[in-house]
Amino acid sequence: MTSADVTAYVGRWQPSSVSAEAAAFARVVITAVAPQGRERAKNLLWAAGKLADYALGLGLEPVPEVVLHPSVAERFTRCAPGLSPVARRTLRTNLRFIGRRVVPRLYPADLPLPRERAKAPYCPAQIDGYLALADAQPARERRMRAAGLVCLGAGAGLIRGDLREVRGTDVACRPGGVLVSVRGARPRTVPVLARYHARLLSAAAFAGTGLICGGAGPGRRNLTNPLIRALDGGGGLPRLDTSRLRATWLADCAELLGLATFMHAAGISCSQRLGDLIAGLEPAAEAEAIRLLGAARRP
Repeated sequence: MTSADVTAYVGRWQPSSVSAEAAAFARVVITAVAPQGRERAKNLLWAAGKLADYALGLGLEPVPEVVLHPSVAERFTRCAPGLSPVARRTLRTNLRFIGRRVVPRLYPADLPLPRERAKAPYCPAQIDGYLALADAQPARERRMRAAGLVCLGAGAGLIRGDLREVRGTDVACRPGGVLVSVRGARPRTVPVLARYHARLLSAAAFAGTGLICGGAGPGRRNLTNPLIRALDGGGGLPRLDTSRLRATWLADCAELLGLATFMHAAGISCSQRLGDLIAGLEPAAEAEAIRLLGAARRP
């Protein structure tokens, strides 16, 4: 369909679902938008017509500066009766599109909001390097604590308060794997990735009832700093970062679960959708969790 055909369609648009005055308003503003294609024009006309009917019902003047004002459009999409959630989202998107083209001074460009991005995971060679540095520490106590820090971070994804509160007795062997009982604000049981089993069990046995990463109590601040300094800069390695250790665990678990393959097949790129999907699902029992995340890597 040519642009002339679309313009002609817009000019004669007069549905029974909106008033004649609202339809006239919609025809004027959508002509100014000059949409590409009849279907796009139809959707924009419907959005503008519904908004105009809503604004007329409130006694507002049917001019673009009033009807397409962001406050009016937002109130309409949030409060108008008889609309499904999907229809409200579509209307908001279309009305913002119209407003930015018809009354652009009322719709300044959106400023991008900062987003915290995931830290880059360490590669296996870097993890091996940190564990080698841990083994090279002069005192056995420091060797055990440094190895425990790396294994809890990269093997179980622990960070911050969860990492500081783990005691040797919180690490336990189970059929097929090793588990860490996490205390704190989000208590849970985490299967440890297979490559870290032996080292973490040694560190836990050394700690006994004490804290694996050292210190007199979990409330002590900067508990991991001495261990990080001990593993810093050796063999050309980057500075050890517990956030990157957790990112390493997340990446390894995603690989075990085939998460990238699943998301690609499902056409999902946003993790929020995954959160919505799993909100109603129950996590697996301990044995299944060990099989998925704590057993030896599948070939």
